[in-house]
Amino acid sequence: MPNNYNKYLTKEDVFQSAIMDYFSMQYPDAFVIHVPNEGKRTPYERFKFKKLGGVAGVPDILCFDSNADFNGLAIELKVKPNKPTENQKKCLKTLKNKNWKTSVSYDFDNCKNLIDEYFGNI
Repeated sequence: MPNNYNKYLTKEDVFQSAIMDYFSMQYPDAFVIHVPNEGKRTPYERFKFKKLGGVAGVPDILCFDSNADFNGLAIELKVKPNKPTENQKKCLKTLKNKNWKTSVSYDFDNCKNLIDEYFGNI
């Protein structure tokens, strides 16, 4: 049965979904989450987000599995011509300084290779 909400998904949403599906199929034991930072918020929702510790710019995907070299994997997904915001760049830099592997990825194959390399499968 088709889902009527699919028509509202952006190109970046479809990209995000494909990457999460890839994680599920290839690395089902990995602890990977999508961080729901995107979207417009009402003034109250912005207040609550900040009050509860929300941080603007957190990457789209966080994988909490460490490997021999890194504490985790953080990926910001973009569809060209979009570029990371200053908050996203700052967050990626902070995670990199905490010994996380960080990346901005613009396409599925690049992201898939990044993930496979992280898990030692390349």
